[in-house]
Amino acid sequence: MRRRTMRFRLTALYTAIFLVTSTILVVVVNLVFSNRLHDRVAQIVPGGPMVNLPFPPPGPQFEGVLTRLPDEVLQTQWTVTVITVAVLAVLSIIAGWWMAGRMLRPLRRITTTAQRLSLSNLNERIALTGPNDELKDLADTIDAMLERLERSVDSQRRFIANAAHELRTPLATQRAAIQIGLENTDNLPEVRAKLLTHNRRTEKMIDSLLVLAEAEHGLDDPRPVDLTALLRQTVAESTSDDVEVVVDAEPVVVPGDPVLLHRLLVNLVGNAIRYNRSGGTVHIGLSSAGVLTVRNTGPHVPAERLPELFQPFRRLHTRTRGDGAGLGLSIVTSIAHAHKARIMARPNPGGGLELTVAFDNPTTLLARR
Repeated sequence: MRRRTMRFRLTALYTAIFLVTSTILVVVVNLVFSNRLHDRVAQIVPGGPMVNLPFPPPGPQFEGVLTRLPDEVLQTQWTVTVITVAVLAVLSIIAGWWMAGRMLRPLRRITTTAQRLSLSNLNERIALTGPNDELKDLADTIDAMLERLERSVDSQRRFIANAAHELRTPLATQRAAIQIGLENTDNLPEVRAKLLTHNRRTEKMIDSLLVLAEAEHGLDDPRPVDLTALLRQTVAESTSDDVEVVVDAEPVVVPGDPVLLHRLLVNLVGNAIRYNRSGGTVHIGLSSAGVLTVRNTGPHVPAERLPELFQPFRRLHTRTRGDGAGLGLSIVTSIAHAHKARIMARPNPGGGLELTVAFDNPTTLLARR
């Protein structure tokens, strides 16, 4: 069965509407005209009132002609009406087909562009011009979606390339250590230590990638999480000998995943300690409004380079402590977005960084009770 296109259906709809409205119009007009014509003839023939006639009363022959006149006039009028409606119906089909094609032309352009798109040409856009109607809104929406998709694909490509580069380095080091160690048995303890170090780094990176993928997936079953208790637990696990950690936390509960939120806190606190100066401080604040603030006294971070902090495998030259994989704040960003939280960063006056995570719909422990 042949598919009925939208153009065909719109043309049929236009024609049907025209036929219905025109039929109703001519029927009403003809009926009113017929009643009026019979009434006027009835005033002229014998038996009628014959009021205000501009001519003498008619004779018998004229009376017969006058009596048949309404039927003949109406028959002619109905014939002309039917022919006119039929001709106009054909014209309405032609006009409707043309109008439907003109209206659907932008839709065909949208369809053609969508069919032509692939991962290799996501930079193409529909760029529809014309009146600001629903079809232009649709085209603009698809263009915006393509722009987001292009950014996402580019980001994934960069992420894969960076991940491959980051994983290749420890693997190459491990291979070299194994080859050298097998040739010289005197270096086995040193080779063993080097292999364990790079193995832990690779394992940590893979674990971070898995957490990042899980956070990008979103939350399946959020539940109330005591963020204050989780924060104090994280701080207890992340103590440092040469960095002072100060906590000022109010009781607050947020909906989310406790494992991901723990990882968010671990990364924030760990970064604040790792990228700090010796003898520096880390101040962690948590308000009842669900705003978490982590501020450290590390090296100066230029404001124009703040967006780089949240990109995977990006490290700033100002960082001096530790050798992380460059995924810490990327994981924090993904977990925050999964919990519908907003994350902001700004340089800390005097050096260091201040990170703020604002959660939506927080509750206090007292309210829960």
